[in-house]
Amino acid sequence: MAKRQSVKSEAKSAHHNGTDLKAPKGKLGVMIPGMGAVATTFVAGVEAVRKGLAKPIGSLTQMGTIRLGKRTEGRSPRVKEFVPLAGLDDLVFTGWDIFEDDMYTAAAKAGVLERHLLDQVKPFLGSIKPRTAVFDHNYVKNLDGPNVKKGKNKMDLAEQVRADIREFKKTSGATRLITIWCGSTESFITPTAAHETVKSLEKAMTQNDENIAPSMIYAYASLMEGVPFANGAPNLTVDIPAMHELSRRNQAPICGKDFKTGQTLIKTILAPGFKARMIGLNGWFSTNILGNRDGEVLDDPGSFKTKEESKLSVLEHILQPELYPELYGNFTHKVRINYYPPRGDNKEGWDNIDIFGWLGYPMQIKVDFLCRDSILAAPLVLDLVLFLDLAQRTAELQGIGIQEWLSFYFKSPMTAPGLYPEHDLFIQLMKLKNTLRHLKGEELITHLGLEYYD
Repeated sequence: MAKRQSVKSEAKSAHHNGTDLKAPKGKLGVMIPGMGAVATTFVAGVEAVRKGLAKPIGSLTQMGTIRLGKRTEGRSPRVKEFVPLAGLDDLVFTGWDIFEDDMYTAAAKAGVLERHLLDQVKPFLGSIKPRTAVFDHNYVKNLDGPNVKKGKNKMDLAEQVRADIREFKKTSGATRLITIWCGSTESFITPTAAHETVKSLEKAMTQNDENIAPSMIYAYASLMEGVPFANGAPNLTVDIPAMHELSRRNQAPICGKDFKTGQTLIKTILAPGFKARMIGLNGWFSTNILGNRDGEVLDDPGSFKTKEESKLSVLEHILQPELYPELYGNFTHKVRINYYPPRGDNKEGWDNIDIFGWLGYPMQIKVDFLCRDSILAAPLVLDLVLFLDLAQRTAELQGIGIQEWLSFYFKSPMTAPGLYPEHDLFIQLMKLKNTLRHLKGEELITHLGLEYYD
């Protein structure tokens, strides 16, 4: 029976034999709003890997493998050899920022990478200078900079960004483009009527509606140019009906939101383990200290509210308290973020987890994660750039809008309206790899394993 099902499964997906996966040809342009610690660590890292100075550790596309067929077949190619991804040598970069520093200067100020490494990629980083940025002080209250666009309204600013996109494509020689937001966390807003349709969004931009955030202007400009957009912050940005509509209409994939690094990464590893073993949770207290520009921005209550919403949603979705009320129906979840300049980009996350087991007996777990935020984020940026480019070259993915199969990379994954997000890191990884298998006509891996015992 298992063999018949296997044959049927292969037959069902046989039309996905790779013929609809277009090969990457030419350069891939990477456009980054926000040339701070994450962006500069990513670009410097790509150049260091290209020059043979370092390894792309943390990148699934570069170092990961994907199992194909049965365990006995021994087929586990590298992901980058299995699907047609752009090569690192094909990547070219530009960015926008409110500060005038080129990428070398910005990287040196961010203090993530050692000067010895930076100096070896200095000519390349120094050649990438920021374009004038779209900025609204109401959305990021703790920053200000001189390198800012001026326009009669937000639609005018969007047209200026579109002009930047076209100019970069022409001068860089890129055949394809991706935009990935590495900018600051914006103040918390909820969807309004302005966000409902492309028409209402465009009207709101023309009228300078206060509910149109700077990140939305970049996203609108990118999608209008047919450029995929990834949102690395917890901002609303593309998580609104108007952007979903525009993404599908122009066949420009979108995904987000908020890169899954640090403390939330630990939560999405530990919480699935608790649920798998039916271990109860009384409370989870999380606090962070960080001193980089992200910490400075999050010192503002409005920006913190946006980040808090993203961080708090993880446990509720993973643990499913509605299904397991005795285990997870009444736990306390607190998140604190403290700006502490001496720590720089080396964020520290403390977690106190109060769990209970057999017969209700209490236990505790303490986690102290001294992480490097941008070091964890940079490989995610690389993978998202390469996978979004793949999605746009794939007939089955380019017109669906939200790329839920990329949830693996985000704290607060976007989904189709009415669908709860999958936060479990291990389910997310299975979803991602099964999507790649599906696109190539390979049998999906269920881990059932009964076929080995026929």
